[in-house]
Amino acid sequence: MTKKIILVSLSIMFLVSCNNKEDKSQYNQVMYRAVHNKDTAILSLNINDKRFYGRYEISYYKIGKDSGDVRGDIKGDTLRGDFHYISNGGSWKRIPLAILKKENKLFMGKGVIGTYFNLPLFMPDQPIEYNKAEFVFEEVKK
Repeated sequence: MTKKIILVSLSIMFLVSCNNKEDKSQYNQVMYRAVHNKDTAILSLNINDKRFYGRYEISYYKIGKDSGDVRGDIKGDTLRGDFHYISNGGSWKRIPLAILKKENKLFMGKGVIGTYFNLPLFMPDQPIEYNKAEFVFEEVKK
């Protein structure tokens, strides 16, 4: 039963993301920044009521950075999608992304990642943890 739900969810997400006729002028651009120990993350989002897309970069102190694109859907106070990035100058990777918007901050969620049809996703039977977020983003005012 859960495989059917996952398949339907992925199909809907794929169909929505393939719709290029969406009016990009309806998006608000917002930039967020988070610091964890000496690591810094920048999240630049184009966001509306239902969808988001943008750039995400994590700079690891004295190690390197992960840099790439984010995109996904918004349901209530949660942004769910994926992060497609180049890991520290190496190869392309894709991981699921879950962000909780609470008190004008964005909390990066952690969960158990699995794959379905070679696509990474958070396992639906495992909760996503937002309380111990490594990155808590605050909006960068212009």
